[in-house]
Amino acid sequence: MPELVPGNRAPAFAATSTEGKILTLADFAGRFLVLYFFPKAFTPGCTKEARRFRDNHEEIEQLGGVVIGVSVDDVGVQCDFARENHLSFPLIADHDETMSKSYGVTRGFLPFNKRITFIIDGSGVIVARFHHEVQVLKHVDDVVGFLRAARSA
Repeated sequence: MPELVPGNRAPAFAATSTEGKILTLADFAGRFLVLYFFPKAFTPGCTKEARRFRDNHEEIEQLGGVVIGVSVDDVGVQCDFARENHLSFPLIADHDETMSKSYGVTRGFLPFNKRITFIIDGSGVIVARFHHEVQVLKHVDDVVGFLRAARSA
């Protein structure tokens, strides 16, 4: 599958979150969806990134964004990760990689995702894509910067 970039329509999805709800792309019509894919729960980088999203979650919501994290961990691991880190947003356990493959973030034979964040506008179009494998905290900075600019435009 070709790499998804701004201007592409976001692939539809229906997945169960750590909150026990089935989330779909259509649920976020009219809002910015911040869909961040991360490699593996409980690893140092992913923990830092999740906590940074948690700590900036209120501002992201005030700027019109909704955050969802996705990894290929199973739902039990995702629930434990969300609970232990007091995450204020849902995670999706994409254990079968269906969603990850449709967004082009899998690593082939390796059992974890690339660290890529998409911002999807209220009509389902990707308007931003951030890919920082090592600079884990940069995703949140990029998201907040994008949403601030969008709000002032």
